[in-house]
Amino acid sequence: MSPDPSWGKRADLDVLNRDIRRVDGPEKVTGRAIYTHDVRLPNMLYARTLRLQTARAKINAVDVEAARQLPGVVHIHIEKEPGSEVRYSGDDSIIAVVAAETMEAALDGVRAIVVDLEKLPPVVTEKAAKAANAPLVNYSRNADSNVTTASESGDRAAIDEVIRGAAALVELDIEIPTQHHVCLETHGHVVDPAEREGFVHIYASTQNVSGMPGQFRRPLERDSDTIRVITPHMGGGFGAKFGAGLEGALAARIARETGRPVHYMLSRADEFTMAGNRSGSKQKIRLAANAEGKLIAVDLDAEKHGGQGRGALPGAPYRYEVENVSSRVVSVKTAADSNRAMRAPGHPQASFGMESAVDMIAYALKMDPVEVRRLNLSSEVHSRQLDTVAKEIGWADHPNRTAPGKAGDNGMAVGIGFGAAGWGPGGRASQCDVTVNPDGTVVSATATQDLGTGARTYVAAIVAEELGLQVSDVLAKIGDSELPPSVASGGSVTTGSSAPAIKDAAHQAREALEAKLEPVLGAAVGGYLWKDGQVSVRDGDGGQSLSWKAVCALLREPLVVRGKFKQALYRGDIHGIQAAKVEVDTLTGRVRVLKMVAVQDQGLPLNRMALRSQINGGMIQALSYGLLEQRVFDEQDGYLLSDNLDLYKIAGPQEMPEMVALIDDEDERESVCGMAEATIIPGHGAIANAIYNACGVRLTKMPFTADNVLEALYGKV
Repeated sequence: MSPDPSWGKRADLDVLNRDIRRVDGPEKVTGRAIYTHDVRLPNMLYARTLRLQTARAKINAVDVEAARQLPGVVHIHIEKEPGSEVRYSGDDSIIAVVAAETMEAALDGVRAIVVDLEKLPPVVTEKAAKAANAPLVNYSRNADSNVTTASESGDRAAIDEVIRGAAALVELDIEIPTQHHVCLETHGHVVDPAEREGFVHIYASTQNVSGMPGQFRRPLERDSDTIRVITPHMGGGFGAKFGAGLEGALAARIARETGRPVHYMLSRADEFTMAGNRSGSKQKIRLAANAEGKLIAVDLDAEKHGGQGRGALPGAPYRYEVENVSSRVVSVKTAADSNRAMRAPGHPQASFGMESAVDMIAYALKMDPVEVRRLNLSSEVHSRQLDTVAKEIGWADHPNRTAPGKAGDNGMAVGIGFGAAGWGPGGRASQCDVTVNPDGTVVSATATQDLGTGARTYVAAIVAEELGLQVSDVLAKIGDSELPPSVASGGSVTTGSSAPAIKDAAHQAREALEAKLEPVLGAAVGGYLWKDGQVSVRDGDGGQSLSWKAVCALLREPLVVRGKFKQALYRGDIHGIQAAKVEVDTLTGRVRVLKMVAVQDQGLPLNRMALRSQINGGMIQALSYGLLEQRVFDEQDGYLLSDNLDLYKIAGPQEMPEMVALIDDEDERESVCGMAEATIIPGHGAIANAIYNACGVRLTKMPFTADNVLEALYGKV
């Protein structure tokens, strides 16, 4: 038998480490791809919910009689009985659920419900939650305050002593708003209670196909092994779609009670109110350095703003090496939806504060910000990546390398800023089946889901590489809980978990075929070359070969092998550097990003085209986060004002700059891992640093809208 599988030298690869077009591209661009929202089943009901618009209230009465009389309305269930309270804006604010023959009838039913209520103080801001005599909206067990200590470390008195001897000290107050995931496909499910082949079927927009059946066990009152979850395509997740959620439980209950399929997808307003978010934060940071630019002390005093959740924010220091550290982080609970995981949870918030402070240290010492980063980032990988990005962004020719610039006579100023990223993606137990049929067809099957990142393509490409085939010769089957189990897609673990299992299965299939070949071509297992649809003896004279179809014809029945996660094929620990070049109009406050550059390492690139796309996607999300995005509540009445994509702004084509996505090919590790988290982390910080570099105004409040820029430039406007 040959040794355990390895990815091999990059120069020897024919399929991987190249640009591969996505196998599902034609389906998506022609509209043939089926998403959960597209599923239509016979006799299907559509569900909609009545949700209280304000944050908190006491429910006196709920009248659904008029709604019951409407044509098409089939099912109504009151979720908040008279005498109960709506405690927070989110899934607790659902008053009733309506199911009807059409979506329009369901919406009519919702509008016909009459609710008598008494509004309670909304407490949707952290200021209101911390006020004297504020209502308790922290519903954690035994809670007696809306503020809870999350983590505390270090000796602040000792830090004060170190700071007194510092050559440079910076202090800044950071404000970061809540950000929504903005998945183009909202949360939701289609639940079909009819049993077919021993299963009820759930079509789910989820990042967790293998783990989802167990979550529907209770609402369907069935064993999880009789529940099949299918996700052929999904429109994004970004960390918000690991669970069935209340929307899944409601759809399942209605399906069980009515015996009919139920389609329940959240509206955009519901999505923004009850489907989670990236938590906001406030941070007070003190950072000190010696005369050589070495960071010697950092002190962090921070709040996490996660609504009903704890929020997410790593303690200090973030990414950089600092010898003396003190950190105190608390959670402030409000009557708002709980935060959920969102790409690199907590890290973009921490990065913004730390990158801003490091930049300020550099300018305080009249040093190059690139060199200060090089001095305080421990990895040599980051050092070479700084060189790569600085060259691409034009840093050597930029006039503002040790001091910020000034606006010209026309009010315009141009600046460049930097930020560093890293991540430790995991690798976990996943499995894959590879089937080789006597007619030469090949199937690679694993339950993993494709969030839009391109996983389906490498499910086929890895097998094609191993067997000397084209990607189009392998059918990838994913997104079905009855396939071999895979991990939930989050934290950049998908590639690092699934790819080794796929490689192992493909390797086993090749060895099994080589065992069939031994009596035909004479070479032992491991002695064959698989290339361009031909199988030949590795050290033969050129005549000892068979076509792929001839090899498969040796099979009497399909060959099926199961691969499992192999630790040796995976390795984490990734690095990245980003830079942004901006133009600031100091007369209007407008910030225009001219160019963004990112370099990323990740071990072996499976699909270079998809990898560049992921890097670009991370930069775009960071740009949108920095320039535009913020959740806004009406503080007096508790209404979510930014509950649609007209009022909650995200970056569009006119905000897109020139983007340069660079793959760090000096990373020669023969292993694979995910890298998507790292690309979202430093971009908005790099933009803020570029604004300061352009005109000398330090923005510590996100987003970098014109009013915030003008306020920083000229005071209150």
